[in-house]
Amino acid sequence: MILRTLLIASTILAAGPALAQVKPAPMKPDMTHMTDTDPYLWLEDKDGAKPLAWVEAENAKTLPRLQSDPRYRTFYAEALAIASAKDRIPMPNQLFGRIYNFWRDSDHLQGIWRWTTEAGYAAAQPQWTTVLDLDALSRAEGKKWVWKGASCLQPDERLCLVALSEGGEDAISYREFDLAAGRFVDGGFALPKSKQGAAWLDKDTLLVSRDWGQGTMTASSYPFVVKLVKRGQPLEQAQEIFRGQPTDQLGTYAGVITDGQGNRLVAIERRTTFFGGETHVWTPQGTKKLDIPARTFPAGMVAGQVLFQTSDPWGAVPAGAVASAPLADVQANAIRPTVLFAPTPRQSVDEVVTTKGHVVLIYNDNVRGRAAIYTPGAAGWTSRPVALPDNASLGVASADDKGDHAYLTVTGFLTPTTLLPLDAAAATAAAPVKTLPAKFDASGLVVEQHEATSTDGTKVPYFIVHKKGIALDGTTPTIMTAYGGFELPMLPSYNASTGKLWLERGGSYVLANIRGGGEFGPKWHDAGRKTKRQVIYDDFASVAKDLFARKLTSPQTLGIYGGSNGGLLMGVEFNQHPDLWKAVTIQVPLLDMIRYEQIAAGASWVDEYGSVSVPEEKAFLETISPYRNIRKGVAYPEPYIWTTTKDDRVGPQHARKFAARLKEYGLPYLFYEDTAGGHSGDADIEQGARLQALQMTYFAQKLMGPAKTTTAAK
Repeated sequence: MILRTLLIASTILAAGPALAQVKPAPMKPDMTHMTDTDPYLWLEDKDGAKPLAWVEAENAKTLPRLQSDPRYRTFYAEALAIASAKDRIPMPNQLFGRIYNFWRDSDHLQGIWRWTTEAGYAAAQPQWTTVLDLDALSRAEGKKWVWKGASCLQPDERLCLVALSEGGEDAISYREFDLAAGRFVDGGFALPKSKQGAAWLDKDTLLVSRDWGQGTMTASSYPFVVKLVKRGQPLEQAQEIFRGQPTDQLGTYAGVITDGQGNRLVAIERRTTFFGGETHVWTPQGTKKLDIPARTFPAGMVAGQVLFQTSDPWGAVPAGAVASAPLADVQANAIRPTVLFAPTPRQSVDEVVTTKGHVVLIYNDNVRGRAAIYTPGAAGWTSRPVALPDNASLGVASADDKGDHAYLTVTGFLTPTTLLPLDAAAATAAAPVKTLPAKFDASGLVVEQHEATSTDGTKVPYFIVHKKGIALDGTTPTIMTAYGGFELPMLPSYNASTGKLWLERGGSYVLANIRGGGEFGPKWHDAGRKTKRQVIYDDFASVAKDLFARKLTSPQTLGIYGGSNGGLLMGVEFNQHPDLWKAVTIQVPLLDMIRYEQIAAGASWVDEYGSVSVPEEKAFLETISPYRNIRKGVAYPEPYIWTTTKDDRVGPQHARKFAARLKEYGLPYLFYEDTAGGHSGDADIEQGARLQALQMTYFAQKLMGPAKTTTAAK
């Protein structure tokens, strides 16, 4: 288990030159209406009857506006066809000599967990055996179960912990599943709903972090107490082995890191902040805290060499690097790290994945994917590059420590995803074993990479996808997205829905690689943390102005969108630069940055945004908080704000209050709240298609004009 992945997954979670030079008046926060009380605190009651009645009334205004547009029906049908198509790549998960896959299509809206043989997987139409049907389970139990993954034991046991979420929340239930028998284990491990993590210590023991009762969850709603849970033992009798503190921002989790040679390391990560904390080694005799930097964490193990990723300098190891140390030294807390990979200023590590004898390293070089194989030996580590297509994004779809065979994905804006077998021992990738059929016509499209100059002179790269030979007159309808936070990079990928619904209809698409993300490693991220965050918003606006200077689009034909932290980005841009966009879609957003720590999991993100308990940070948050900076009388574009009731990570409260403030000020807006789907809107494929179609209808109305027909959608 890679703890870093577990922790991130448990929390987190796209005019002419003269206009580009226009500088609007400084935006000063209008705080006069906030001096006493917030009149919309009642909308923070997530599941209260009054707020839900308000939501229903808002939906009743928004849905007819969008769904009565004849384009909505077409967009929905196209998005649903893409999401439910049976010719998609069934991404592999190598377990016990088989290929497992979780799959959704038109016959399985919530999905099935299934397997085939490794030899059979290479066939054009593999013969699959279903082991778990979530649609059937949901019908039988009267709940909408959403797949959240599975953690499995050793091959000779074939036991797994299946994680299920009701409606898509981050809070999950664990149930023990017997792969050999194809059913849940009678009387097996069952961990009720909680934000939690669990790892197998052995066949009869789990390492569990969860809500154990009063005083065991952080203020940000994550567990900080780790216990040993024995088979057949009531949870209240579990033995505590480690305890963090309720003031920790993220929580504490345990994991077991293994390699193909039978070595094992039991590690406990205590996240005192979102990005940093402590790593402890556990044995039955107790725990030992490792003397390593706060933002350095184990990433795997090969041949007794423990791998670490670090966002801090660590002796001779630079920030953003991958290093290793012998297992014995780690257990003795006598680590002298050896550098495997040290990035240049324009590189960043994306994935560190282990096979039986090698490390597969995926890294980005100027936002383009690269792969290399690292191998330990008597003389140290050696590396070999893997020859793969250029100008693409790479990923490891599957690998395990029982062999050196893995699968890589290759994708690009106009290149359908392909799946390549990788021989890690030879550092070679074979011909694609699976290729996604083209989902939109890309024959007349081109991808360009440009750089914009931000307000402090920093060069900010971005990609634009558009039709060849477009008129450079600023009239091309364009949608632009970015994320800009949490050291998460935004990379080129094949987005079939965007291609089919937008690019085929003559629109352009822009991906901005702004600061705050991980495109160029921790320095790119740290440049925009806390009170330095304004550069993120300046970067995004600078990309827009560069588009205008190149006459690729204009403020009258540019729309922007982003979700979660990207939703905050959209809210800030809506406030600070209302003159740069015709359309703004704000998805599952943070918007009230003065109260964000008190909503859902908000307190866990203080390491990213800062805290109102720190005067300097509060003063800055007041200047950027979208909810607090809406002003009367400003000519804002009409935004489309959407969220979900089931979102227990960011919460729907931000979006609700933002819309209510716009309504109070008589400003135009569209608001929609879906009742399921959690933070990712992933309750089923129909919900995903609906959200895509609603958003694209909004963009079409704003950037392409009225529909050519007036036939109402049903």
